[in-house]
Amino acid sequence: MRATLVIPTLDEAASIAHVLGSFRAAAEAANRDTFASDPVDWELLVVDGASRDGTGEIAAREGARVIVERRRGYGRAYRTGFAAAQGEVIATADGDATYPVETVPALVRKLLDERLDFLSGDRMAYVDRRSMTTEHRIGNWVLNRFLAIAYHRYVKGLPGGSLADSQSGFWIFRRSVLDAVRLTQDGMALSEELKIEVVRRGLRFAEVPIRYGERWGPPKLRSWRDGVKNLLYLAEKRLDIAREDRRSMPPAPSRAP
Repeated sequence: MRATLVIPTLDEAASIAHVLGSFRAAAEAANRDTFASDPVDWELLVVDGASRDGTGEIAAREGARVIVERRRGYGRAYRTGFAAAQGEVIATADGDATYPVETVPALVRKLLDERLDFLSGDRMAYVDRRSMTTEHRIGNWVLNRFLAIAYHRYVKGLPGGSLADSQSGFWIFRRSVLDAVRLTQDGMALSEELKIEVVRRGLRFAEVPIRYGERWGPPKLRSWRDGVKNLLYLAEKRLDIAREDRRSMPPAPSRAP
């Protein structure tokens, strides 16, 4: 089986070799054990936002295929990576060492064995102050609560009745998912857009608790600004879905005079 790990980067020279090395060691171990009868052929794909610190060069030396994406945005990098990925299964992680890339092979096994379409990592299960500031945790809580209320119709069947972590960027999914969803966001809102699309399209979705680590290097997330943008997007997306649902409803039967 062919699979792709997609990592968006922007000036991650301090951490990208560690991330790729940790993943590669776990993938090689899994191919000797978990996937011994059918080893996974992993493609490492780094979508680099024209870093100035040599991130792309370091990633290439670590065996990654590097695509330079000069258009800014977290979502834009992922959409570019998804279009270029060659795997039947796609996994994602950030280049700052926050996500546990060493768990990806086991989660691919879970995806396949349980016949799921999409797995998302739940950072909130083990969150602490070193990995997520109080401001960031409050923002995530607000976004998760809003989504639970506004999208109740679609998420009520999930464990807990909603998404535990709508903003997580740690995913493992079948490539076929991309043919079933509509992605439009170039910014941070892609994280919530992708999960909402997966759930509302009736694809088989599950969340798994993950250890979210402390970022290597200065943060790039602007908590309040990005949080407000994501909240506004959630509201806009819900209105769009409502309009789409109304258009697809059969016309009401005419009443006899």
